[in-house]
Amino acid sequence: MSVLPVNVLYSDEQMVVVNKPSGLLSVPGRGPDKAECVVVRLQSAFPTVRAVHRLDCHTSGLMVLALTVEAHRELSRQFHDRETEKGYRARVEGVLEKDSGEVNLPLMTDWPNRPRQMVSEEGKQAHTRWHCLQRENETSWVALTPITGRTHQLRVHMMAIGHPIVGDRLYATGKALDRSDRLLLHAERLAIKQPLTGERLEFKSECPFL
Repeated sequence: MSVLPVNVLYSDEQMVVVNKPSGLLSVPGRGPDKAECVVVRLQSAFPTVRAVHRLDCHTSGLMVLALTVEAHRELSRQFHDRETEKGYRARVEGVLEKDSGEVNLPLMTDWPNRPRQMVSEEGKQAHTRWHCLQRENETSWVALTPITGRTHQLRVHMMAIGHPIVGDRLYATGKALDRSDRLLLHAERLAIKQPLTGERLEFKSECPFL
C-alpha cells in the first residue's frame, strides 16, 4: 500500500497546519483497517497532536491541529463561533447558469444509508456560498465557502442544486462519477487566529487537480 504524504506547512508550540492528501482519514476510524490517518502520521514528530476539525477522507487540503489542551480549546471555539475563514475549490457536473449563489438547506444523517447525509427540514441549519470560476466541458469550476460546517455539507448542497461534485462516490452518478477517480474537492484556504497570541494567520494550498 502506497504511503500518502502529509505535508506540514506550518508549526509552532501551539498548532500545526498540514496539507492532507485525498484518500487519507483525518482521524482514526473504527477497526484496524481505518487506523491510518493524519493524526497518527503526525504523532512521531508531534506527540501531543489533536485534531481540531476534519476533512472528509477523499477531500484534500488544509487542516489545523492543536498541540496543547489550551490551543485545542481555543481553536475549537473559533470553528464553533464561525470565526475561521475557509475556502474550497471544486469541479462540479453541469454548467452553472448564474455566476454566484447561496444554498440554505438543513442537513441530517441519512441513517439507513450512513455515512450519507441528506436535506431534511428536521436537520441542522446549513449555509454554503458558491462562485463560478470557469465553465468547461459540461462542468463548472467553483469556489465554495461553507458558512456552517456540517458533515458532507458542500457535497450535499451542490448535489441538491443539481451540480454534484465530480468524482463523488457517495453523491454523484453517471458522468459526474466517471469523470474522475477522486473527489474533486480541495480545501485551498484557511484563516485562523493563533490560539495564544491572537495573530491572524492565513494559509493557502494549491489545488492538485487543476
